[in-house]
Amino acid sequence: MKKIKIVAIGVIVGVVMAGLFSSSLNQQNSALFKRQTVYPKPYVLTGEDGQLLSLQNSFIQIAKLVKPAVVQITTEKTVTYRYWDPFQEFGRFFGGSPMEEFFSAPKREQQRTYERKQQGLGSGFIVDEDGYILTNNHVIAGVDKIIVKLLDDSHNYEAKIIGTDPKTDLALVKIETKRLLSTVRLADSDRIEPGEWVMAIGNPMGLTATVTVGIVSAKGRSGFGVTQYEDFIQTDAAINPGNSGGPLININGEVIGVNTFIVSPAVAEGLGFAIPINIAKQVFAQLKEKGKVVRGYLGVTLQSMDEEIALSFGLKEAKGALVTSVVTDSPAGKANIQEKDVILKFDGQDIQDVQDLQIKVAATPIGKNTVIVVWRDKKEKSLSITIAEMPTDEELAKKVEKQEQWRGMTVAAITSDIKGYFNLKETDGVVVVSVEPGSPSEESGIVPGVIIKEIDVIKTRNIAEYNNAIKKMPAEKSVRVMIKKGEQSFFVILKGEK
Repeated sequence: MKKIKIVAIGVIVGVVMAGLFSSSLNQQNSALFKRQTVYPKPYVLTGEDGQLLSLQNSFIQIAKLVKPAVVQITTEKTVTYRYWDPFQEFGRFFGGSPMEEFFSAPKREQQRTYERKQQGLGSGFIVDEDGYILTNNHVIAGVDKIIVKLLDDSHNYEAKIIGTDPKTDLALVKIETKRLLSTVRLADSDRIEPGEWVMAIGNPMGLTATVTVGIVSAKGRSGFGVTQYEDFIQTDAAINPGNSGGPLININGEVIGVNTFIVSPAVAEGLGFAIPINIAKQVFAQLKEKGKVVRGYLGVTLQSMDEEIALSFGLKEAKGALVTSVVTDSPAGKANIQEKDVILKFDGQDIQDVQDLQIKVAATPIGKNTVIVVWRDKKEKSLSITIAEMPTDEELAKKVEKQEQWRGMTVAAITSDIKGYFNLKETDGVVVVSVEPGSPSEESGIVPGVIIKEIDVIKTRNIAEYNNAIKKMPAEKSVRVMIKKGEQSFFVILKGEK
């Protein structure tokens, strides 16, 4: 209020003073307006700035080239909420006959529900002129409807899901149109280098076809626990909510990655991550052909090397993947791979770390016989191995002794088979082996392979403790759960069951 009063008084005083000095101002008017403010001349790029002009024009042309193939994705799903109606008790005590009260008594324990449409936003890009669109799995997981909007078309297209791959957080959807669509060109992401210019195009916060520019900050990033297969490209190009699923593009206008997640701005600025397009190419081809992704499987639990561990095994470099356990009757077991072996080469390629080996094995054709080189007893040893098909989460869930479903997730004890399948390094906790689409567990980000460490304040170091914890949780109550993904531990909230 004080500020408003000051402004009002200023207006009144201004009017009075204007009357008193009007003649004086009129006399000086011509002199005042003869004075001109001198502004600095704007800098205009000339031929001498050839490199800068060329770079700017490159960005402009890339944006024009790629934007027609970038789509906006809007999703919709129905969420059911539960609540207690306080007037139920009021009516029970003050209304109705004793007979009515008798027959309605069971309803006192019931909850009322209401449904609400929940919308989500994301991006995608057209990889096939027939309407195939690549995006992130988390953009479309568990939704009822997917609407795609093209940049050069006012029509809303309803998309159908062709296939999803939660292990890489990729999904393929398709729209039907009466014309061939603009597509992107795909690069070889193995050839990118830190320092290269990149451009991100997407729909952050629903702002269609937003273009941001940055560089490749690093490559081969992993250990976030976001997906099972992590080999992210790091960039400082601005990526925000709604960019998920959009393309990361090089200076040649080719897609090098799929923008996927950012580190919270509360923690750090300019940390965005994209799935390399070479991984996406493999996933796209399989999803388009089969609707699912089939991967190669070794059957080992692995640990990355560091300098101290490498020296303890007589190795000069901290490279390779250390075998900590072997699954019985797996390809690794049949090939005589042993605990404490360090895998140095696979199929003729050097192995840098665990993630590198996992990605190479996953991409190997099923049934292929190849050679794996291990470091054993301070010398190299070559072993012949035949790659098998990795069991699906559903197949694994059938094999293991599991518990009843709770809030959409099914868990199991961490056995040697489970450790090998999910590459787990610990035995404390219970592991999620399946998650129901659209459930509270999926909505909170829980995926197969996640370890449940704590429910509310109750430790869940084994199945018995887990069962004890969930029995104490009221069905309608939202619960805080501590989970571990990869090397990262954090808390999520599981909503009450519908």
